[in-house]
Amino acid sequence: MPDLISSRRAGGPAAGAADPSFALARERYAAAGADVDAALAALAGIAVALHCWQGDDVGGFERAGEAPGGGLAVTGNHPGKARTPDELRADLDKALSLVPGTHRLNLHASYAETGGAAAGGGKVDRDALEPAHFRRWLDWARAKGMGVDFNPTFFAHPLADDGFTLSHPDPEVRAFWVRHGQACRRVGAAFGAALGSPCVTNVWVPDGMKDTPVDRLGPRRRLEASLDAVFADPLDPAVHLDAVEPKLFGIGSESYVVGSHEFYLGYAVRRRGVLMTLDAGHYHPTESIADKLSAVSLSLDRFALHVSRGVRWDSDHVVTLTDDLHAIAQELVRNDLLGRTHLGLDYFDASINRVAAWVIGARNLLKALLAALLEPRERLRRAEAEGDYTTRLALLEEQKTLPLGAVWDHYCESAGVPAGAAWLDEVKAYEWDVLAKR
Repeated sequence: MPDLISSRRAGGPAAGAADPSFALARERYAAAGADVDAALAALAGIAVALHCWQGDDVGGFERAGEAPGGGLAVTGNHPGKARTPDELRADLDKALSLVPGTHRLNLHASYAETGGAAAGGGKVDRDALEPAHFRRWLDWARAKGMGVDFNPTFFAHPLADDGFTLSHPDPEVRAFWVRHGQACRRVGAAFGAALGSPCVTNVWVPDGMKDTPVDRLGPRRRLEASLDAVFADPLDPAVHLDAVEPKLFGIGSESYVVGSHEFYLGYAVRRRGVLMTLDAGHYHPTESIADKLSAVSLSLDRFALHVSRGVRWDSDHVVTLTDDLHAIAQELVRNDLLGRTHLGLDYFDASINRVAAWVIGARNLLKALLAALLEPRERLRRAEAEGDYTTRLALLEEQKTLPLGAVWDHYCESAGVPAGAAWLDEVKAYEWDVLAKR
């Protein structure tokens, strides 16, 4: 067995003892104008949706061994990929046990379990999916006390091979995908009703062209009509929320994406009640979505946010604690948008331990949110309102060297999860005991 880092968990020898580093950190932040206890209480109420597709390289369980397709590319071949729904749930259990707080699952339709007797037996196509095909996911989430968000799967299917789904020129193909979207809304509503937490069902389609099209308007008209049909039946927002997700380009749609940012923003504004999903990897490489958050919030009551990390393109790298991530968290906190935002992770990396990828990304997003919650917002706002930009800059720079790590470690230990890098002990042990044997 490999050597492991020594772990620190709440309940160990030092549990309950005063932590001098945390006490000092609280004093330092108080002197700067931040309330550590209030920040930690706010952080504990934030749920991040972990994306199921990180655990099996976006494979799903319809056709094992096939590549996902549809503008998706997963690189790497680290051992231990989940091969069954039970293995994927076990991997998620391990990841969630190492992330402080109560979070959510983000599930794709292609992860249905359609072969068992409980689901009616036999495989079904995507336009015939029912809540029964996700019963074991529901039971798992209910046992963990967590909510579920959902996604129709408009890729990796014979009727998506030519790169078009809801905007397809063939009305029969469009009708199939409309039925799929309608079925997924029913599944999402069933999750929301059963779990007592509204399910965000997010529509992303890979529709587009590799080279420059002549007709850009026609596919967008068809997409709009298809979306209207998908969303035609009203659902109770207490159990279900619709969302649409734009993209700049994809593999095979480098020159034209039907569902662009402008298309979906306009659609969401026109069709009240539909959320827009902003994905951190779906824009120009030098373009941050942080600035978009306040702008979108003026037109939409709520929105969803998929946190990813693009490297030169929408490459869906594991989320790291970058300036871009800090900027996103700061905009959410400074503008009081956390209560209107549905947070989720969205990346897939098979070059490293997949469980570790979940843990690293989730913990980094929470660290960025904690850092933003610990800003002296009132002092910063006052300085800016008075035109004292010198003080504003000085305070923001001083904030960067305050002892965030001590506060984060305290939060982890209070939640009963390892502090620092000690979580890696458990991931390494899990890899040795479980993943390496697959």
